[in-house]
Amino acid sequence: MSSDPKDIIARLQQWDACDVADGLSKLKYPNGGFLEGLTMYSPQFQAGETKIVGQAMTVKFVPKSDISSPKVQGNYIDKILEGAVVFISQPLPHVNAVYGGLMTLRAQALNAAGVVIDGRVRDLNEHRALNFPLFAKSVGTTAGGEVCRPSEVNVPVRLNSENQDAWIKPGDYIIADLNGVVRLPQELAEQVLDAIPAIADADIKCAEAIKAGYSVEEAFREFRGR
Repeated sequence: MSSDPKDIIARLQQWDACDVADGLSKLKYPNGGFLEGLTMYSPQFQAGETKIVGQAMTVKFVPKSDISSPKVQGNYIDKILEGAVVFISQPLPHVNAVYGGLMTLRAQALNAAGVVIDGRVRDLNEHRALNFPLFAKSVGTTAGGEVCRPSEVNVPVRLNSENQDAWIKPGDYIIADLNGVVRLPQELAEQVLDAIPAIADADIKCAEAIKAGYSVEEAFREFRGR
């Protein structure tokens, strides 16, 4: 199979975030690639059929007081490539919002697949009016300029988490829907896509068996081999 990103994305579109996580779990990848704490806020809150699939464009924010870190030339939002999933890393504490409605206007104009914010978002009505896919940790009212600033684009960023040591790298595949956000490393994409169909087929057979009166234990033993 081709490893071309466009082909990988087209194949990933067939599956949801749970399917991809199952494939990664089959490969013993930590947490099945799930990135905890990120929730769909737009176009609806945790509802509907919205799914985004694309390669990560990472944006690292730093505290405003950090004068030693690099500075982004121009505005990061203008650097989006078509089909990218913009992954924004906001430094703790997450009090102010780091992303608002004007940014979505530009992201949509550049045909971004969606935005994932490891931090706060604001202007929810504006994102929803544009039917734009957006995932975040939480919502706020106040812009982030007084507390943080964009520092680097397309560098590895660490998920703000006490429970996971998860890094998002530029070009990683991001799959997100109402179940959550999954990071698929580029180097594992082919293996995961090869693994998913058999797992999904086993689940379908388990469901049919349970409807037919099997116990879960019986269905799992016959179709999952355990």
